[in-house]
Amino acid sequence: MYMETTIRIDKLTKEKLDGFKQYKSESYDELVRKLIHIAKTCETEPKLSQKTILEIKEARERIKKGEFYSQEEIEKRFGL
Repeated sequence: MYMETTIRIDKLTKEKLDGFKQYKSESYDELVRKLIHIAKTCETEPKLSQKTILEIKEARERIKKGEFYSQEEIEKRFGL
C-alpha cells in the first residue's frame, strides 16, 4: 500500500540520488528502498556489504553501457 507524500530535498541531494538510479525510469521509492537495504546490510554484514556494493557498482556500469538483457529477451531465449 502506497501513501503519496512529498519531501523536500536539496537540488544537489536529488542529483546525487539520480546518480544511483540503475535505469532512467527507476522510481525514487525503488531507489530509497535499495539504499535502505544497502545501509542495513552494511550494519549487519560489513564484509559482505563491501562485496555487495562492488557488485552493484559493476552492475550499474554494465547497465549504463547497455550490457544487459531485457525481460523479453530472456523469455525468448529460455522459451518462457
